[in-house]
Amino acid sequence: MRMVVDVMGGDHGPAVIIDGARLALESHPSISELFLVGREDEIKAAMGRLGFRDSRVKIVHASEILTMDDKPVEGLRRKKDCSILRAVDLLKEGLADALISPGNTGGIVAASTIRLRTLEGLDRPGIATVIPSSKGEFVLLDSGASVECRPTHLLHFAIMGSIYSREMLGCKNPRVGILSNGTEANKGTEMTQEAFRLCKMVDLNFIGNVEGHDLFHNRVDVVVCDGFIGNIVLKTLESFAKGLASWLKEEISANPKRMLGAMLVKGALRSIRRRTDPDTRGGAPLLGLNGIVFKAHGSSKERAITNGIGQAVLAVEHRINEIIRKEAAQANQRVTEAKP
Repeated sequence: MRMVVDVMGGDHGPAVIIDGARLALESHPSISELFLVGREDEIKAAMGRLGFRDSRVKIVHASEILTMDDKPVEGLRRKKDCSILRAVDLLKEGLADALISPGNTGGIVAASTIRLRTLEGLDRPGIATVIPSSKGEFVLLDSGASVECRPTHLLHFAIMGSIYSREMLGCKNPRVGILSNGTEANKGTEMTQEAFRLCKMVDLNFIGNVEGHDLFHNRVDVVVCDGFIGNIVLKTLESFAKGLASWLKEEISANPKRMLGAMLVKGALRSIRRRTDPDTRGGAPLLGLNGIVFKAHGSSKERAITNGIGQAVLAVEHRINEIIRKEAAQANQRVTEAKP
């Protein structure tokens, strides 16, 4: 098990990312090599401050950083020695099994797609984000990798999401739905209507269209959409969650009686906070590529990085890409045979 960590892309500097990687090494003895990619002097300085010494660690120098302000493709062309490109190259060359980066999302998608290419039978990668619901979790895919899609791309997202839910979340028979403005088959755009037809042809537990109000009522396990819609959904949910927490804090602190009442439900509030904590997963996979790639949030702290590396380890152990390649090929064959 060989892991790559891009340490230069986070909001809090390389030391936080490196410390998260250190904790991951302690938690996962199956990791035989850990590549820390970034500016060598900064990595060594951070490791010195942390007292981090491990024979499994290898430093790969990258002199440049793809920042959040860089346009992905333009930035990659201009910064050929940036840490994300160096990290992806380790996967491409077969020197590592998985990669995690908290850097520029567009840059990670572009670098990974260009360097690694998509798995045979697939045209687009998709980011699979796990979101908590009333009685569990659901997978939102795509949540930002592929903005413009065709119906076959949504079909492939449905297959990849179903596999991820089954293998990584333990859902035995994931319910797959296409996000639309109505549950009827004739609702949605021409693209989603055709995707609906394709999903019914293949071996999926396809339940049809789902609406926004279905997401948090345990009615669906995999929500399929293009990256444009998915990213809007994801960021809206993140913003609403933060806003709701702020409103609760403001209202509870308005008078002593409310503060006393809050003490009585303190346990319930903590439970909700744990269930909605994004650091529990630590990252979202970019599925459909010839390599395991995880995108961590730019604001990730040590715990998030540790857990994100843990998710990458699990994806490698479950041979996610082999399963995706096999089931995508079977689905493509069924669709081809069904054509007049």
